[in-house]
Parts: sequence; C-alpha cells; structure tokens
Amino acid sequence: MGTHNSDGPARVTRRSFVGYVIGGATLITAADLGLAPPAANALPVPSVPQVPELYDLNDFLTHCALPTSNLIAIEIDEKGHAHFALPRMEVGQGITTAVAMLIADELDLPVDDVHVTLAPARPELLFNQLTGGSNTIVSMYTPVRVAAAIARKALLEAAAILLGTNVAQLVAKGGVISLPGGSSVTYGEAAAKAAKPTTEKVEVQLKKTSDHEIVGKPHRRVDARAAVTGKKQFAMDLDIPNALPTMVCRAPELNGTPHAINNKGDVETMPGVTHVAIIPTGVAVRAKTFGQCIDAVRALDVTWNSGTVGGLSAKDIKAELKAGQIPLAVPKIGATSVDGEFTFHFRSGSALEPNCAVADVRDGEATVWGGLKSPIDAQGRIAKALGLPQTKVTVNVVQGGGSFGRKLFSDAAVEAAHASKAFGAPVKLMWHRADEPRQGRVHPMAVSKVRATVLAGSVLTFEQRHASVACDFTHGLGERLTAEAAALPTGLSNLTFSESIFLLSQELPYNFGVITQLLNEPKPAVDRFNTSSVRNIYSPDVATASELMVDQLAKKLKQDPVAFRRSYLKSKSVKRVLNRAAELGDWGRSMPAGTAQGIAVHKEYKGATAVLVEIDCRPETVNRKVRDAVTGPRVTKAVVVADVGLVINPAGVKAQMMGGFSDGMCQALTYGNHLVDGQFLEASWDNSAYTRQWNTPFDFECEVIESHGSQPGGVGEAGVAASMAAVACAYARATGKMPTEFPINFRDPLHFEPKSFIPSVPESPTDGLAHTF
Repeated sequence: MGTHNSDGPARVTRRSFVGYVIGGATLITAADLGLAPPAANALPVPSVPQVPELYDLNDFLTHCALPTSNLIAIEIDEKGHAHFALPRMEVGQGITTAVAMLIADELDLPVDDVHVTLAPARPELLFNQLTGGSNTIVSMYTPVRVAAAIARKALLEAAAILLGTNVAQLVAKGGVISLPGGSSVTYGEAAAKAAKPTTEKVEVQLKKTSDHEIVGKPHRRVDARAAVTGKKQFAMDLDIPNALPTMVCRAPELNGTPHAINNKGDVETMPGVTHVAIIPTGVAVRAKTFGQCIDAVRALDVTWNSGTVGGLSAKDIKAELKAGQIPLAVPKIGATSVDGEFTFHFRSGSALEPNCAVADVRDGEATVWGGLKSPIDAQGRIAKALGLPQTKVTVNVVQGGGSFGRKLFSDAAVEAAHASKAFGAPVKLMWHRADEPRQGRVHPMAVSKVRATVLAGSVLTFEQRHASVACDFTHGLGERLTAEAAALPTGLSNLTFSESIFLLSQELPYNFGVITQLLNEPKPAVDRFNTSSVRNIYSPDVATASELMVDQLAKKLKQDPVAFRRSYLKSKSVKRVLNRAAELGDWGRSMPAGTAQGIAVHKEYKGATAVLVEIDCRPETVNRKVRDAVTGPRVTKAVVVADVGLVINPAGVKAQMMGGFSDGMCQALTYGNHLVDGQFLEASWDNSAYTRQWNTPFDFECEVIESHGSQPGGVGEAGVAASMAAVACAYARATGKMPTEFPINFRDPLHFEPKSFIPSVPESPTDGLAHTF
C-alpha cells in the first residue's frame, strides 16, 4: 500500500485505483479512495519524532477529504473538452492551472481543452471543500488523476466499439482516439457512446510519473491572459441584476456595534443613496456608486456601543500573554542555558482584493457570490443569520485576488446577506481599505520563549513556549459540524482547536535531545480580536524565534551557522535544501561591516525550504529616502531553495516562493499593526508597510530541487517561515544584536499620521494621478 521514508509517514505508491463511471447523459467519472559535524568529542543527541514527523496537518486534512472524494467528478462534453468544478478556491496560488495540468496529462488532452471552474457550496462534500493549509494539491492529486484516468478508459472502450477493434490497438492523443494508420474518433464522439445509464464500479491504472508530458514542466497560468487584459472576473465584476454598491459605516473601537442612527433621514436624501439600515456590524449604505456610498458613510452620525478591547494597547496584550505563558520545564543553569524571548505583533491579514461579496436575499431565499475558502460553513452562517434553512441558501464561489487566510471567513458574505435582507434588494458589498486593518482579520499577537541546554558540546534540550492571542478557527474544517466544535472551549480531544493545529504543524528538524514546542492561548475567546490563520499560521513566528536561537547555539559552540545546522539536522531533504542554498548564495563570502548573510530552514507541508539572504544595515541604507516610503534595512539578495515533493508546475512553485518571501521579509522588518486604546492605528496598505518595490532584493533566485518523493507537497505557504527567519538571522549578524520584537521597526516613530476613526473612512482621492511615478 505504501512505503516509508525518513521524512514522513507512509505514502500511497500504487497506481491501480477504483472509481466510478457515473450514470448520466454524458461521460462523468469520479474517484473512490480508501483511507489510507560538531566538536570531535560531541555528537548530536537524537530527538524522538515530533507529531508532524509521523502525522501532520496535511495528513489530517487529506484523510478528512478522502471519504467524499468519489463525489468529485470530471465531465467530457460533446466537443471532447474536460470540465471539472474544483471544490477549492483559486486565490492567485495557481491551483486551477495545476489541476488542469493533472487532468490534461492523464487524459492526453491539451491544457486549453480542460476547463476548471470553482464549485459552489456542496454540503455533501463535508470536509472536502476547505481551501487552506497548502493542502489543495496534496489532497486533490490522486482523486483528480483517478477521475481523469477513468474517463480516459471509458473513452477508449467506447472508441473500440465505434471503430470495431479492441482497446489495446488504440492510441489516444490530443483529444483524438485512433487506430495507427487507420480511422479515428474524437473524444466528443466517444463521450456520447461512453455515457452510462447507471453508475458502475471500475478499476484503472494511473500513468507513471516518467510518462508525464505536461506535469513537471513550467506552464503559464490558465487565467493569465484574462488577468492582464482585465477580463478576469472577481466578485465586484459580476453583473448581478439590480445589485448596487453597498458599504458599511463602522465603529471607532474594534468590534464596536451600532446603537442608533441620528441622521438617517438626511443621509437617505443624499445623491444616489437608495437605502440606509443598521446591521449587526455597522450601518449599511446602498447607493448608485461606491463614491456615493463613501460620501454617505462619512456623513452618518451614529451612536456606538463599546468595542471588545476598549482601552487596551499592545503592551497590555503582551503582559496578558507573558502572564499566561506555559512555564519552561528545564531550569536556567548558568552557562549551559541559551535563552531568548520574542514578541510578534498583530499584522493585517488583508489581501490585495478588498473584502467583498454580492447578495440577493428575497422571497425566503438567498443567493450569494464571493471569494470563499470554506463555502459550506459560509452557507450555514448565512442561513443562521437570515433565519433560513441551509437548503434555501445558494453560495457561489468566485476567484479571489488573494487571501492569506482572510477568505476562510465569510464576514463580507454574511454582511451582504444582512444588508440585502434589510433593504429588500440585491447588494454588491465592499469593505473600504481603511476597514480591513482596523476591523478585519489580523494575525494574532504572540510571545515566544525559548530555552536550550548545552553540555559537553551537544544540545540536550530545546523548549519553546508560544503564547498567542486566540486564533479564530471557527470555520472548522469548512463545514458547520467542526465549526461548532472549534467554537467550544475544548475543541478537539483535550486540546483546543488551535493547540491541535499547532501540534500537527510545528516541527523543529534538529537532533536537539528533548524537544518540546507548546502553544497556549491565555484568553481563548475569539470574540475580542478578529483573527485568522494568516498565511503559514504559526510557523513564521515560531520558526523565526527558533532559528534565531539556532544561530545563538552555533555561536555558543563556536561553529558556523550552516555547519552547525548541517550537523544537527535530522531530515535528508532539509539538509539538501540547506546545502544547495549555501552553495547558490555563496555562504560565508566576505562582506562589508554593517552587512551580513543569514540563513534559515523550515520543514512543513511534506517538503522543506531553505532561504539565504544578504542584508544591508548601514546607516546610509537604513536612512535612504524614498517618497512616501518605509525604508530601513534593505535585503539585497535572496536565495530560496525548496523541495516540495512531486512538482506539478515549476513556474507556479517559484511564483509562490517569491510571494512567500515577500511576506516573510516584511513581517520581519516593517509589517505590523499598532493597537492603541482599543483601536488599530493602521488604516491602509500604506500604513501597514507591506513589501514594496523599494524593499525587494536586487537579486532574487529560487530553485526547486528534484524531489525523491512520488507525491506533491504544499506550496502556497511554504516559503514564508524560512524567509522571515532568514531575514531576522541576517539582521542579527549585521548589527551584532539579536532582534526580539517583530516587525523590527515596531518601536520607530509612526511613518504615517493615523486617519480619523470618525468618519470611519477617508475621502475618496480626487488626485490619484498625482501619486503615480
């Protein structure tokens, strides 16, 4: 059934699978899968496997998806084209391209003849419609190939009948099935013959990896042309009859709620305004244009109820976290202990696309369109909010312009449904940019304490205690059953849902004797802060703290950081990416004072990543001036080396690694939210200081190494943790001082003047062209 390797649990290796040819007017097929060197006198002390080495979050998500994999189907139409409604959400990570490549390769079709759309909410899929954890390709790889292989087999059998021969004589290529030197039929012609009136169980052989002609080769994104020409449609581009722009006036305090509108009549008479109404999260305004919505929101006079963290600032939350931190087990023992304490501030989880949704709630039914990564849960939440049966709510999934975990939550969709019901009219609801960092989903603030014990040249213990503001996992595994369980105090087993996710995802890949990495949430309620599992969840913070301490251990033992890691690493795959990154990045080269190299590794998502960076912390660089920019230390070079298992689309992997690096770099240096008196000061992307062109490395290189694995790993989040950690390690070596607070510039004077909280949004710009370069 499977084989073991040093880097993880058993992998499915057989190519013979069972599936179904589903009864219907055309050919539909589906898959059915069962559950399935240090000092001369010192040696690394072997560490027992951590939980993710035996069974990780991807195993868990994949196994949860397996029981309903037979409900995932591929259809062949009369043109011979393949159609597949992907039960995951495309948010720019390229999964529609990768899945189209898998289907095309197994079916012997051109990629352009494979049409991958996004499935609406399908409650019968249970846990099989959640997009997260870099799990899409991991969990979909085999079911999609099996369904395609079944379709190919059915087409060949039908063609054999049509051509009066046997399957062994036929060749399928490019959507045509032919007898060598003889007659042929198209896939479309064969599909009509292959359709079955009843469902039949069949067995198929999957192609060998060595026979792949499309998978493993770089391919442009299937939506690239539509994206660059403006033809690609996002939620706000949809032409839903009578759906007018709608925005929400929000409270000045985090999670404040509306008590009363004091000038409703005046606002209703403003140009273009059609409706004004209170909804649970604020005051919704519907108008003919978004500009008119903004004008109305700014004109509203609202009496607000208090928020959920009134008067609290970042220092208060830090004190809460430190007071509730799980104690270290090993006492501090003089010179044998190496200690570090780190603080990671809130940062916005907003995507480039504003939070938005379209809703039409009328006559006891609701239809919603939006970028939703857990649409079944969204369907349940909307039904509950409207007092409707879930069967009366239709949720259509639209491609999104980014997510970073934000779109695991259906906040905008629920708001749009509330507004549409209150107005009795369809709405096209969009959050303002100022809304997102102030009232939207944020990465939870956390503190991390690390202590390692060194004796006789070996690391005997490594403890990490991570305390975090509660991370909201109330979307569960994408449907209401686990969503409700996640909202309970105990969640899964005797652990909270968050602790379960942490346990399944965090792994320190070194032989450091006794290793313990634990999470706790001193105040587990998720209704104080609006948090989410922002890209890579806990790993960037946990890895940054641990990799900084690995550098400190190397320094204490007077070893080079790369040589030290190489000696203590357990995993062959991590060693491979480390060695290759050091080689490509010319590790150890001579550099001017105030500049330095840094390196870090991370193991997760069935793969491994190593990142080497060079940073310039000299005053002339830190103090450089760029108009309206946050500058500071400059990462001048970055090398990312990744082992992501079997690679579907190398071009897509490299794009994700570049994006992941941009995330990790800014989280180390500049990207954060300041909580002051119950309010987040940031109110835009500019305020939050995400990576910009003037921060990016002059030299960026990504290499995806050939993997020894036969299964794909996760890619969407894999590049973030090692990138953040490598930048932090480089900064420490360049300045001679280990950073302990992130982003590193958090204590600098604010680079912006905070926008007003009343009105909740700024005026629409009228001089946009004046700000272009």
